[in-house]
Amino acid sequence: MTIVSASGDDASFTQQRIDIDRYDDVYVVGDVHGCPDALERLFSTLEFGSSDLAIFVGDLVRKGPDSKAVLDRVKSSPQLRSVRGNNEQKLLDGRAELPALDESDRQYIESLPTAISWEGNLVVHGGVDPSRPLLEHSNGDLLTMRSPNGDGYDGPFWFDEYADGPRVFFGHTVLEEPLERECAVGLDTGCVYGGHLTAYDVRRERFVSVSTPEHEARPDEKFVAAGER
Repeated sequence: MTIVSASGDDASFTQQRIDIDRYDDVYVVGDVHGCPDALERLFSTLEFGSSDLAIFVGDLVRKGPDSKAVLDRVKSSPQLRSVRGNNEQKLLDGRAELPALDESDRQYIESLPTAISWEGNLVVHGGVDPSRPLLEHSNGDLLTMRSPNGDGYDGPFWFDEYADGPRVFFGHTVLEEPLERECAVGLDTGCVYGGHLTAYDVRRERFVSVSTPEHEARPDEKFVAAGER
């Protein structure tokens, strides 16, 4: 595992490079948002084994019932890796609080890179701007990218125009169904909003989704699908 700072003339971001050939099965997992039961259901469905790897697109925390349990689960195993999401960044910036978290949790969140990559593939939380080279992106760009020339869910979305570069796995933009295009794979299917928790099976090139247990969903909040507020 190597953590490097990728920098251009205008911006920089932190990247972790991995060798996926060391693992049998490799999965990229969408936004968990503090829903540990959904996460365990997903691992059970995947039959996640001791020689497998799961990479999370960030937003492990906030909104769901038990962010602490999710963090403890992910940080306890070298087989589980995550990039930083905008909700982790909010905790670090003091724009949100989770009293249950301790100093070791904060240190773990601080250690999360903005990107994880292997040959031809990149995992980030938000996305990339198709109009700029990757090395001209900042941490903030990769954390929050949704609509480079619009306003959030008003679009157009970055992945509608991105067609040249590494295949990007991302969350952040809540989708009714997982998205698979040649250069973009969207994995936030609204776990905490009563949707599903979705993983992409890298070896078999397929999605695996599980429903969210009722007590973890937030029925008081609208399920936000791409194209809606």
